[in-house]
Amino acid sequence: MKTNTKVFLGIVGGVIAGFVAGVYAPAPNQDSGKGDISKVNKYSKSVVSEDMSAFQEKILNDPSELKKTAASLAVLYSRMDEFDKLVDIAVASSANIEEIERSVNKLQLVQKLAENTKIAAEKAGIMKEGVPVVIGNTTAETRCVFEQHALQVGAPIYFAQDDPQVVNATPTAEGWMYDTRHYGLLKGELGGYCQEENTNTILTAVERLRGRFDLNREHVSEAFARVCALTGLMGRWQTVSLHPRIVCDTGHNVGGMEYISRQLQSQHCRQLHVVIGMAGDKDVSGVLALLPRKAHYYFTKAGVKRALPEDKLYEMARQIGLQGCRYPSVDVALQAAIRCADAENDLIFVGGSTFVVADLLSNEKSFKEKFGN
Repeated sequence: MKTNTKVFLGIVGGVIAGFVAGVYAPAPNQDSGKGDISKVNKYSKSVVSEDMSAFQEKILNDPSELKKTAASLAVLYSRMDEFDKLVDIAVASSANIEEIERSVNKLQLVQKLAENTKIAAEKAGIMKEGVPVVIGNTTAETRCVFEQHALQVGAPIYFAQDDPQVVNATPTAEGWMYDTRHYGLLKGELGGYCQEENTNTILTAVERLRGRFDLNREHVSEAFARVCALTGLMGRWQTVSLHPRIVCDTGHNVGGMEYISRQLQSQHCRQLHVVIGMAGDKDVSGVLALLPRKAHYYFTKAGVKRALPEDKLYEMARQIGLQGCRYPSVDVALQAAIRCADAENDLIFVGGSTFVVADLLSNEKSFKEKFGN
């Protein structure tokens, strides 16, 4: 029984700790080069201006078409600046602004499809012959990539979305309560809005493993209820202090931040304080755009080389209306947030990067001793 439980907990720890085989596409990078109106018009009269339903059907029927189209359009899009600058060019050349807007929107879609496909291909690289693969969140475009690669290597593939295992999920003070098809009610220790989708992926994997291992309801129940203690998993909507209330989450891309942002906006507090730092190779603009505007921000960086300098993060955030100050380290930023927060009525969130959360948790013992919770 102990061996089987450890086997299952390996699945839980791996999936919930961050590997959900869904693909969250980062927004495309934008350089400061001027948009070329002649190129916009040229593409808007060809591939870009196609009816999008027909365009999507074409690339789904022939994935190679996506690569060819995306390859050319990505070059153009990477040289475009903000839309307001394109408008200036359009006015100067008497071009049709609405046509340009449609073109830009479609270029963004093509770029996103290209990024999705690229990331899906990278994730598909772990597939091995004869080893079942469970895919969580996916799209029509990425599904094609997964299915084709699984066929090439000879790996059985299953999509969690096709056969949902979670009937209903209810948030609780301790995490989640899941009503499931095969295991009844399960108490989930992990918080975070993303956990409902993660749980569905995990239970789909469990169904695939039951033929190889003796996994029963007791194993599943224990694993979900005690995943942190049994695996050492940390940083998933984790409460590290109650007075003041401090919560951290390792979500660091657009997909993860969509969940976190919704959850932050659902919290009942007088003032939200956000300590945030990011890695320089992430879609920083995309993440910042999702954050609540009414929060007070403490821009910082983790103690790793990949960290984006706090000054640059501050400037990017300021340009989109996020208000706050910059700090040289996570600890300094957190202490500033604690000084400003009402210990009884405010919420402090720490995140943006796994490295930021790691820096926070490395100091958890010291501030727990200070605040006594």
